[in-house]
Amino acid sequence: MMRLGSQMCRQVAFNMQTVSRYPGSINNPRLIIRKMTQQRPPVNWTTSIPNQAAKDKEKIAPLGWFLLLIPATTFGLGCWQVKRKIWKEQLIKDLNKQLSTPPVALPEDLSDLAQMEYRLVKIRGRFLHDKEMRMGPRSLIRPDGVETQGGLFSQRDSGNGYLIVTPFQLADRDDIVLVNRGWVSRKQVEPETRPLGQQQAEVELTAVVRKGEARPQFTPDHKGNVYLYRDLARMCAATGAAPVFLDAVYDPQTAAHAPIGGQTRVTLRNDHLSYLVTWFSLSAATSFLWYRQIVKRIPF
Repeated sequence: MMRLGSQMCRQVAFNMQTVSRYPGSINNPRLIIRKMTQQRPPVNWTTSIPNQAAKDKEKIAPLGWFLLLIPATTFGLGCWQVKRKIWKEQLIKDLNKQLSTPPVALPEDLSDLAQMEYRLVKIRGRFLHDKEMRMGPRSLIRPDGVETQGGLFSQRDSGNGYLIVTPFQLADRDDIVLVNRGWVSRKQVEPETRPLGQQQAEVELTAVVRKGEARPQFTPDHKGNVYLYRDLARMCAATGAAPVFLDAVYDPQTAAHAPIGGQTRVTLRNDHLSYLVTWFSLSAATSFLWYRQIVKRIPF
Protein backbone atom coordinates (compact mmCIF):
# COMPACT_ATOMS: atom_id res chain seq x y z
CA MET A 1 0.00 0.00 0.00
CA MET A 2 2.83 2.41 0.78
CA ARG A 3 4.38 1.67 -2.61
CA LEU A 4 1.03 2.28 -4.33
CA GLY A 5 0.59 5.63 -2.54
CA SER A 6 4.10 6.72 -3.52
CA GLN A 7 3.44 5.90 -7.16
CA MET A 8 0.18 7.87 -7.10
CA CYS A 9 1.98 10.87 -5.64
CA ARG A 10 4.57 10.74 -8.42
CA GLN A 11 1.79 10.65 -11.00
CA VAL A 12 0.07 13.70 -9.48
CA ALA A 13 3.39 15.60 -9.42
CA PHE A 14 3.94 14.76 -13.06
CA ASN A 15 0.47 16.05 -13.93
CA MET A 16 1.16 19.34 -12.14
CA GLN A 17 4.39 19.75 -14.11
CA THR A 18 2.51 19.16 -17.35
CA VAL A 19 -0.02 21.89 -16.49
CA SER A 20 2.76 24.33 -15.57
CA ARG A 21 4.39 23.83 -18.99
CA TYR A 22 1.25 25.02 -20.78
CA PRO A 23 -0.11 27.96 -18.78
CA GLY A 24 -2.61 28.79 -21.46
CA SER A 25 -4.31 25.50 -21.11
CA ILE A 26 -5.52 26.02 -17.58
CA ASN A 27 -9.00 26.73 -18.88
CA ASN A 28 -8.86 23.99 -21.52
CA PRO A 29 -9.19 20.56 -19.83
CA ARG A 30 -9.17 18.68 -23.13
CA LEU A 31 -5.77 20.07 -24.01
CA ILE A 32 -4.41 19.11 -20.60
CA ILE A 33 -5.63 15.52 -20.97
CA ARG A 34 -4.20 15.23 -24.49
CA LYS A 35 -0.78 16.49 -23.38
CA MET A 36 -0.75 14.17 -20.37
CA THR A 37 -1.43 11.09 -22.51
CA GLN A 38 1.24 12.11 -25.00
CA GLN A 39 3.92 12.68 -22.32
CA ARG A 40 3.42 9.55 -20.18
CA PRO A 41 1.74 6.21 -20.72
CA PRO A 42 -0.94 5.19 -18.29
CA VAL A 43 0.16 3.32 -15.20
CA ASN A 44 -0.78 -0.31 -14.91
CA TRP A 45 -1.86 -0.33 -11.27
CA THR A 46 -2.54 -4.06 -11.21
CA THR A 47 0.98 -5.20 -12.21
CA SER A 48 2.86 -2.69 -10.11
CA ILE A 49 1.76 -4.25 -6.82
CA PRO A 50 4.25 -6.98 -5.76
CA ASN A 51 2.81 -10.44 -5.29
CA GLN A 52 3.84 -10.84 -1.64
CA ALA A 53 1.63 -13.89 -1.18
CA ALA A 54 3.48 -15.77 -3.96
CA LYS A 55 6.84 -14.96 -2.38
CA ASP A 56 5.66 -16.16 1.01
CA LYS A 57 4.47 -19.38 -0.59
CA GLU A 58 7.93 -20.09 -2.02
CA LYS A 59 9.59 -19.93 1.40
CA ILE A 60 10.22 -23.21 3.30
CA ALA A 61 8.49 -23.21 6.67
CA PRO A 62 10.37 -24.21 9.85
CA LEU A 63 8.47 -27.50 9.87
CA GLY A 64 9.83 -28.25 6.40
CA TRP A 65 13.41 -27.75 7.57
CA PHE A 66 12.68 -29.94 10.59
CA LEU A 67 11.42 -32.76 8.35
CA LEU A 68 14.76 -32.63 6.53
CA LEU A 69 16.22 -34.30 9.62
CA ILE A 70 14.64 -37.61 8.55
CA PRO A 71 16.67 -38.15 5.34
CA ALA A 72 19.75 -36.61 6.96
CA THR A 73 19.56 -38.93 9.98
CA THR A 74 18.96 -42.07 7.92
CA PHE A 75 21.89 -41.16 5.68
CA GLY A 76 24.11 -40.79 8.74
CA LEU A 77 22.99 -44.18 10.05
CA GLY A 78 23.83 -45.72 6.68
CA CYS A 79 27.35 -44.28 6.84
CA TRP A 80 27.71 -45.62 10.38
CA GLN A 81 26.72 -49.11 9.22
CA VAL A 82 29.37 -48.94 6.48
CA LYS A 83 31.95 -48.26 9.17
CA ARG A 84 30.60 -51.09 11.34
CA LYS A 85 30.67 -53.52 8.41
CA ILE A 86 34.34 -52.77 7.72
CA TRP A 87 35.15 -53.20 11.42
CA LYS A 88 33.26 -56.51 11.71
CA GLU A 89 34.88 -57.98 8.61
CA GLN A 90 38.32 -57.08 9.92
CA LEU A 91 37.47 -58.62 13.30
CA ILE A 92 36.42 -61.88 11.66
CA LYS A 93 39.67 -61.92 9.68
CA ASP A 94 41.66 -61.40 12.87
CA LEU A 95 39.84 -64.25 14.62
CA ASN A 96 40.42 -66.62 11.73
CA LYS A 97 44.06 -65.59 11.72
CA GLN A 98 44.35 -66.55 15.39
CA LEU A 99 43.15 -70.05 14.53
CA SER A 100 46.20 -70.50 12.30
CA THR A 101 48.81 -69.23 14.77
CA PRO A 102 51.07 -71.73 16.60
CA PRO A 103 49.56 -73.07 19.84
CA VAL A 104 50.79 -71.85 23.21
CA ALA A 105 50.93 -73.55 26.59
CA LEU A 106 47.95 -73.31 28.89
CA PRO A 107 48.58 -70.37 31.27
CA GLU A 108 49.13 -71.07 34.95
CA ASP A 109 46.28 -68.74 35.84
CA LEU A 110 43.24 -70.10 34.01
CA SER A 111 41.46 -66.76 34.36
CA ASP A 112 43.85 -65.41 31.72
CA LEU A 113 41.98 -67.50 29.16
CA ALA A 114 39.14 -64.99 29.29
CA GLN A 115 41.29 -62.73 27.08
CA MET A 116 42.42 -65.55 24.76
CA GLU A 117 39.28 -66.63 22.92
CA TYR A 118 40.02 -68.36 19.60
CA ARG A 119 43.67 -68.84 20.58
CA LEU A 120 45.23 -72.28 20.16
CA VAL A 121 46.58 -73.93 23.32
CA LYS A 122 48.22 -77.27 24.10
CA ILE A 123 46.97 -79.45 26.95
CA ARG A 124 47.99 -82.83 28.32
CA GLY A 125 45.95 -85.17 30.50
CA ARG A 126 43.18 -87.74 30.35
CA PHE A 127 39.45 -87.71 29.66
CA LEU A 128 36.88 -88.47 32.36
CA HIS A 129 34.47 -90.39 30.13
CA ASP A 130 32.05 -91.22 32.94
CA LYS A 131 31.01 -87.54 33.01
CA GLU A 132 30.58 -87.17 29.26
CA MET A 133 27.97 -84.69 27.99
CA ARG A 134 26.54 -83.89 24.58
CA MET A 135 25.57 -80.57 23.03
CA GLY A 136 23.26 -80.10 20.10
CA PRO A 137 21.85 -81.06 17.77
CA ARG A 138 24.53 -79.63 15.48
CA SER A 139 25.57 -79.97 11.86
CA LEU A 140 29.02 -81.27 10.98
CA ILE A 141 31.82 -78.91 9.98
CA ARG A 142 34.02 -80.90 7.62
CA PRO A 143 37.81 -80.56 7.68
CA ASP A 144 37.66 -78.30 4.61
CA GLY A 145 35.50 -75.87 6.57
CA VAL A 146 32.23 -76.65 4.78
CA GLU A 147 29.25 -77.11 7.07
CA THR A 148 26.91 -79.96 6.14
CA GLN A 149 23.18 -79.48 6.21
CA GLY A 150 21.18 -82.36 7.53
CA GLY A 151 17.54 -82.87 6.73
CA LEU A 152 14.59 -84.66 8.23
CA PHE A 153 14.77 -87.39 5.58
CA SER A 154 18.56 -87.64 5.39
CA GLN A 155 19.45 -91.26 4.55
CA ARG A 156 23.09 -91.14 5.63
CA ASP A 157 22.44 -89.19 8.81
CA SER A 158 25.58 -87.16 8.11
CA GLY A 159 24.10 -83.73 8.68
CA ASN A 160 22.63 -83.86 12.17
CA GLY A 161 24.44 -85.01 15.25
CA TYR A 162 25.88 -83.89 18.57
CA LEU A 163 29.07 -82.45 19.98
CA ILE A 164 30.69 -84.61 22.66
CA VAL A 165 31.87 -82.53 25.64
CA THR A 166 34.07 -84.41 28.12
CA PRO A 167 35.83 -83.21 31.31
CA PHE A 168 39.61 -83.35 30.94
CA GLN A 169 41.93 -83.85 33.92
CA LEU A 170 45.13 -81.88 33.34
CA ALA A 171 48.33 -83.85 33.90
CA ASP A 172 50.44 -81.09 35.43
CA ARG A 173 47.85 -79.72 37.86
CA ASP A 174 44.67 -80.62 39.69
CA ASP A 175 42.40 -78.56 37.45
CA ILE A 176 39.71 -80.07 35.26
CA VAL A 177 38.63 -78.32 32.05
CA LEU A 178 35.87 -79.04 29.54
CA VAL A 179 36.88 -80.22 26.07
CA ASN A 180 34.57 -80.37 23.08
CA ARG A 181 36.04 -83.50 21.49
CA GLY A 182 34.04 -83.10 18.28
CA TRP A 183 30.98 -84.19 16.34
CA VAL A 184 29.28 -87.59 16.19
CA SER A 185 26.20 -88.67 14.28
CA ARG A 186 22.98 -89.57 16.04
CA LYS A 187 23.83 -93.24 15.64
CA GLN A 188 27.05 -92.78 17.62
CA VAL A 189 25.76 -90.62 20.44
CA GLU A 190 26.06 -93.38 23.03
CA PRO A 191 29.66 -94.15 24.13
CA GLU A 192 29.12 -97.90 23.56
CA THR A 193 28.84 -97.31 19.80
CA ARG A 194 32.39 -95.86 19.58
CA PRO A 195 34.59 -97.85 22.03
CA LEU A 196 37.81 -97.16 20.11
CA GLY A 197 37.31 -93.45 20.59
CA GLN A 198 37.11 -93.62 24.38
CA GLN A 199 40.82 -93.16 25.14
CA GLN A 200 41.75 -94.07 28.71
CA ALA A 201 45.43 -93.23 28.47
CA GLU A 202 47.00 -89.82 28.83
CA VAL A 203 46.83 -87.79 25.62
CA GLU A 204 48.11 -84.45 24.35
CA LEU A 205 45.69 -82.19 22.51
CA THR A 206 45.65 -78.90 20.65
CA ALA A 207 42.45 -76.99 21.30
CA VAL A 208 40.80 -73.61 20.73
CA VAL A 209 39.83 -71.44 23.69
CA ARG A 210 36.11 -70.66 23.76
CA LYS A 211 33.80 -68.70 26.03
CA GLY A 212 30.41 -69.64 27.35
CA GLU A 213 27.23 -68.66 25.53
CA ALA A 214 24.25 -66.67 26.72
CA ARG A 215 20.95 -68.47 26.51
CA PRO A 216 19.38 -67.77 23.09
CA GLN A 217 15.87 -66.39 23.05
CA PHE A 218 13.04 -68.95 23.16
CA THR A 219 15.51 -71.78 23.89
CA PRO A 220 14.03 -74.47 26.19
CA ASP A 221 15.81 -75.89 29.21
CA HIS A 222 18.47 -78.56 28.97
CA LYS A 223 17.45 -82.18 29.41
CA GLY A 224 19.75 -84.38 31.47
CA ASN A 225 23.25 -84.36 30.06
CA VAL A 226 22.09 -82.93 26.71
CA TYR A 227 22.82 -79.21 26.42
CA LEU A 228 21.40 -76.94 23.75
CA TYR A 229 24.15 -74.31 23.97
CA ARG A 230 27.47 -73.69 25.76
CA ASP A 231 26.03 -73.20 29.23
CA LEU A 232 29.39 -73.05 30.96
CA ALA A 233 28.02 -72.47 34.45
CA ARG A 234 25.68 -75.50 34.33
CA MET A 235 28.28 -77.76 32.74
CA CYS A 236 30.92 -76.87 35.31
CA ALA A 237 28.49 -77.32 38.18
CA ALA A 238 27.56 -80.80 36.92
CA THR A 239 31.15 -81.99 36.41
CA GLY A 240 33.20 -80.02 38.93
CA ALA A 241 35.32 -78.52 36.15
CA ALA A 242 36.89 -75.08 36.07
CA PRO A 243 35.09 -72.51 33.88
CA VAL A 244 37.25 -73.31 30.85
CA PHE A 245 35.88 -74.57 27.54
CA LEU A 246 38.14 -75.81 24.73
CA ASP A 247 37.36 -77.05 21.20
CA ALA A 248 39.65 -79.87 20.10
CA VAL A 249 41.10 -79.35 16.62
CA TYR A 250 40.69 -81.87 13.81
CA ASP A 251 42.97 -84.90 14.11
CA PRO A 252 42.94 -87.20 11.05
CA GLN A 253 44.45 -90.07 13.06
CA THR A 254 41.50 -90.35 15.43
CA ALA A 255 38.66 -89.12 13.20
CA ALA A 256 37.80 -92.61 11.97
CA HIS A 257 36.82 -93.98 15.39
CA ALA A 258 36.35 -90.90 17.62
CA PRO A 259 34.38 -87.65 17.57
CA ILE A 260 35.42 -85.45 14.64
CA GLY A 261 37.25 -82.39 15.96
CA GLY A 262 37.60 -78.99 14.37
CA GLN A 263 34.03 -77.92 15.12
CA THR A 264 34.89 -74.31 15.95
CA ARG A 265 32.59 -71.73 14.44
CA VAL A 266 33.63 -68.10 14.33
CA THR A 267 30.20 -66.95 15.41
CA LEU A 268 30.03 -63.22 14.80
CA ARG A 269 26.89 -61.83 13.26
CA ASN A 270 27.56 -59.62 10.26
CA ASP A 271 24.21 -58.18 9.17
CA HIS A 272 25.60 -54.71 8.51
CA LEU A 273 25.17 -54.98 4.73
CA SER A 274 21.41 -55.38 5.02
CA TYR A 275 21.29 -52.59 7.60
CA LEU A 276 23.19 -50.10 5.45
CA VAL A 277 21.03 -50.91 2.40
CA THR A 278 17.93 -50.29 4.52
CA TRP A 279 19.14 -46.95 5.88
CA PHE A 280 20.37 -45.62 2.53
CA SER A 281 17.10 -46.67 0.87
CA LEU A 282 15.10 -44.83 3.51
CA SER A 283 17.32 -41.77 3.09
CA ALA A 284 16.82 -41.74 -0.70
CA ALA A 285 13.06 -42.23 -0.43
CA THR A 286 12.52 -39.55 2.22
CA SER A 287 14.83 -37.12 0.37
CA PHE A 288 12.71 -37.49 -2.76
CA LEU A 289 9.50 -36.98 -0.79
CA TRP A 290 10.92 -33.92 0.98
CA TYR A 291 12.00 -32.31 -2.31
CA ARG A 292 8.67 -33.08 -3.96
CA GLN A 293 6.42 -31.96 -1.11
CA ILE A 294 8.41 -29.18 0.59
CA VAL A 295 10.45 -27.61 -2.22
CA LYS A 296 8.34 -28.19 -5.34
CA ARG A 297 5.00 -28.50 -3.48
CA ILE A 298 3.78 -31.15 -5.89
CA PRO A 299 0.72 -32.93 -4.48
CA PHE A 300 0.31 -36.67 -4.78
